[in-house]
Amino acid sequence: MGKLLGKTALVTGGSSGLGLSTAKTFAGEGSIVYITGRRKADLDRAVTAIGRNATGIQGDVTKIEDIDRLVSQIQAERGELDVLVANAGTIEPQPLMQASEHNFDKTFDTNVRGVYFVMQRALPLLTKGSSVILLSSIAATKGIPGYGTYSATKAAVRSFVRTWTAELADRGIRVNAISPGPFDTPIMDLQADTDQGRELVRSSFAEAVPMKRLGRPEELAAAALFLASEDSSYIAGIDLVVDGGLTAI
Repeated sequence: MGKLLGKTALVTGGSSGLGLSTAKTFAGEGSIVYITGRRKADLDRAVTAIGRNATGIQGDVTKIEDIDRLVSQIQAERGELDVLVANAGTIEPQPLMQASEHNFDKTFDTNVRGVYFVMQRALPLLTKGSSVILLSSIAATKGIPGYGTYSATKAAVRSFVRTWTAELADRGIRVNAISPGPFDTPIMDLQADTDQGRELVRSSFAEAVPMKRLGRPEELAAAALFLASEDSSYIAGIDLVVDGGLTAI
């Protein structure tokens, strides 16, 4: 029997990378899965890849009207929501001296504002005993040159987990964070402008990890499944670090 049999889950940013892998895992465990993405072609491919019990809803988490449309569709079709994974995010490293207002605003709009208002709008649909998983990052606790804006957004996400755990405890809603380390996903390619630079980013991160490799998306999805399921019924407010030991030693 699937661990999420009969449950309804929403994974924002589910058209690629960690979000897509998580959505696949949830569907495989019996969940009805809704995924979001900004690009329809990518979203359609992701729905096909998930293969069953999946619905793609095009939208941008920085736009309130898109969030409202997303929540309205889930409410109309399912009535309630058992699992929310706030995964949509962006990263474009810029050192302080070269940082632009556009980069700052885009990063905070997606990684912080988007998470906040997806949660707010979805809250009426969340059932007693539901699980909310916010994607933070090990960057929230490490000083990585060039990642000042991104790291700050992920620290804010970690803070949301603490606040919402206290705020929603009487509704029986569990809120937790997952902090990935470096994973082998398309977002890794956004951190450099050339093929050589992208390879350097990947090799540098892999070398820094005690296990000497990048994480596989399915390894993150397994952690998300644990937090989404009854296996973690007495766990709330934590930051589950999935990083191959990078921040531990």
